[in-house]
Amino acid sequence: MKKMIPILFITLLLSCQNKAQNKELNAKQNAVQMAAPVSVPSENGMERAYFASGCFWCVEAIYESVNGVSEVISGYAGGHTKYPTYESSNTGRTGHAEAVEVIYNPKIVNFSTLIDVYFASQNPTQVNGQGPDIGSQYRSIIFYQNTEQKSLILDKKEALSKKLGKPVAAEVYPFQKFWVAEDYHQDYERLHPNNSYIKNVSIPRLKRFQASMPEILKKNH
Repeated sequence: MKKMIPILFITLLLSCQNKAQNKELNAKQNAVQMAAPVSVPSENGMERAYFASGCFWCVEAIYESVNGVSEVISGYAGGHTKYPTYESSNTGRTGHAEAVEVIYNPKIVNFSTLIDVYFASQNPTQVNGQGPDIGSQYRSIIFYQNTEQKSLILDKKEALSKKLGKPVAAEVYPFQKFWVAEDYHQDYERLHPNNSYIKNVSIPRLKRFQASMPEILKKNH
């Protein structure tokens, strides 16, 4: 019995520490969600939008197939930590999700259509992940840079929820900062077409999206 007392004490101590850490992380994440949005200025007539929708390998390829999109970059957004990495974000404790930066020409494709692409290219009711990728780092988030974008996102989310008769899982966050992912993640689907994940998950997801919105695709897709 005497030997068990120190073990019980250590167990209780660790439990209290974990609860305190989780409370601190939750407070930091709540602050991110309540922050004022950061607006990214246009550059050479191009604008930028940010989305999280499961594995960024998949999402990058989807948006790159859209006419008017010049480039898509994989990275991390939505969290409370600085300089996230693939390894740290996978712990689920950075608050970040795998995300993409979409650089687009608003004269060809607008933000409203990019939201439509977002919902058409995922399972909008899946919570905390997409397909086989489960965890907060794979959760769905749409980022807004001003009140007009926020209203548009919320309206489309509500309309889709009514159409499906189910809640839409995507979170709506004020954009704060986009952290570019490691070089080996960029253009991953294009550079690694024979990767088993790409063949079995990414490409089928891309093709399902392309079949649903063929009118907005680039001619070579």
